[in-house]
Amino acid sequence: MPPSRSRPTKRPPPPSEPQPKPSALALQNNISASTERSIHEAFTLFATPSSSSTTEKTLPSTSLSPALKALGLKSRKRSIQDLLDAADPDDSGSIPYETFLAVAALKLNAQSSNDDNEDEKAAEIEEAFQLFLGEGRKGGRKTGEDDDEGEEVITMQTLKRVAKVLKEDVDEKVLRDMILEANGGAGVRKGVGRREFGEVMRRAGVLK
Repeated sequence: MPPSRSRPTKRPPPPSEPQPKPSALALQNNISASTERSIHEAFTLFATPSSSSTTEKTLPSTSLSPALKALGLKSRKRSIQDLLDAADPDDSGSIPYETFLAVAALKLNAQSSNDDNEDEKAAEIEEAFQLFLGEGRKGGRKTGEDDDEGEEVITMQTLKRVAKVLKEDVDEKVLRDMILEANGGAGVRKGVGRREFGEVMRRAGVLK
């Protein structure tokens, strides 16, 4: 019999690199070390030698908007002017790194907060959408039907059953108009999908 071959031993995965610790400046502005590195890279792209120091660099005030864009941050002209007033109150034409970092961190943290709010709004829309469909399914019958693309939608039957659950006597023409207004006149049979339902909630002021 041929000698049995020994199975190759699996090599252990390489140890993960330790994450860099945020600096005192990063902690002060509530950002991580990686975010601080990105901000520093954006600053370096547009920085020029400081007139008061041979070693330090500053950001020309005219480069504030491009530097923020390099971080994926877009601002309107009025917003940029407000940022310039805060970053360069003396109108010296230059912004030190610490000040640029504070401005960029503020914008990035605000963007992250807005993203979290959008996630919360999407969850609220989904919960309300499923509530409509759930009321329509009571009694073992499904009224939230699938459309041509396979998305579950709110139909006339859904609204009728919801109105019945709420003990509201709503004219069928009113329900038809509600669907047509929500889906932009795409037709009653098309129903109302999640996106249209969310837009209705926003227009109605349900979501701030």
